[in-house]
Amino acid sequence: MQLKFKYGKDYIITDIKDENVAGVLLPKELPGNDNPLQVVVDAMNSPIGTPTLSQLAVNKKPERVVIVVNDATRPTPYRHMLPPVLDELHRAGVEREKITLVIATGAHRPNTEEESRLTFSDRVVNNYRLVNHNCDEDLTSLGKLSDGSELLVNAEVAAADLLITTGIIIPHYIAGFSGGRKSILPGVAARPLITANHARMTDPRVDTARWLDNPVHKIMTEAAKKVGVDFILNVVTNENNQIVAAVAGDLEKAWEAGVQKCSDLNLVPVEEPVEVVIAGAGGYPKDLNLYQAQKPMDSAARVTRAGGTIILVAECSEGYGNSTFTKWMTEAQSLEDIYERFRQGFVLGGHKAYAYAQVLKDKEVVLVSAMSKEDVENMFMTYCSSLEDALAYVERKHGPGYKALVMPQAGLVLPQLR
Repeated sequence: MQLKFKYGKDYIITDIKDENVAGVLLPKELPGNDNPLQVVVDAMNSPIGTPTLSQLAVNKKPERVVIVVNDATRPTPYRHMLPPVLDELHRAGVEREKITLVIATGAHRPNTEEESRLTFSDRVVNNYRLVNHNCDEDLTSLGKLSDGSELLVNAEVAAADLLITTGIIIPHYIAGFSGGRKSILPGVAARPLITANHARMTDPRVDTARWLDNPVHKIMTEAAKKVGVDFILNVVTNENNQIVAAVAGDLEKAWEAGVQKCSDLNLVPVEEPVEVVIAGAGGYPKDLNLYQAQKPMDSAARVTRAGGTIILVAECSEGYGNSTFTKWMTEAQSLEDIYERFRQGFVLGGHKAYAYAQVLKDKEVVLVSAMSKEDVENMFMTYCSSLEDALAYVERKHGPGYKALVMPQAGLVLPQLR
């Protein structure tokens, strides 16, 4: 059988013996729509729980419209999403000068201009004002949340007369699912608020695809409602990042409809865990760095036996990807050092180190990447220079009769053991 994994902006291809393959886990096969723009337009013409965006604009007569958009680490198909939003605003009489796009970086680095042009198009970058959110500057307080946290958010967002959020709905290891309320917290929130909410990741109710009783989801929703999101546009995509569904309208009702569509696509039943899982992070920008590659590794870990091996294919052209995460991993002499640091106090970025440690405590991760052997071993992972070398390694470790599950897009699949 041929293995083909996205790797940065290219592919890694090799062969594996058919008898070693226990199965291939893919999202349910849904072809991308031949007219993705029309899918978005149809969703916006039939919003869930709100008037149309143009009607909202006519009613509000806004002087300041803010559209919250994802940063470059989220592969969101904005070339099909933004034109209908902007066109509908203009039809309602909103001038271009009144519209600002705020890039929801959360605590990530800002988008470069090249990334913004690649993501949003030259037309958008040349004609509209774009602002990178900074979680440490230009913030406005909107009072307290029910947990006592101060709701500090991007000043542009707080001042909006009409607030629109956009995004993509996929399973998320802390929030349950991305999209919807996540555009506000962590998207355009202050660092202390992002940190406090991520610190809930050890709560037993926090898990991938779990949201109804998830405390992280609940406080994110409360924050988004308090900020006053007027309209959302979210999409669900297939493994090729093609739009298969779109939802628009109310912050909660439209998002929940999108979550159902995402669940139907991404939740895949598995009979039992296996010795080896070969997981692709999904290529650029999903494998930009190890910080982002944690999510597909987490999906793979769900179906890997204790003592088993995960082969993670992720280029990681930007290396570790976060200074705090790097510090926690490179300074630790053992996984216990990471746990001890986490017990002493939650730090944003350190939560990714903790997530890696949770997998590495009883599973081996073999990383196929552009990173050096030293950097990989600093992660308590095993270095292999190629996928062929990684397959040879697991054959030596587990024997020639090992069984492997293949997950070409591990971040888009949520395996569920029967």
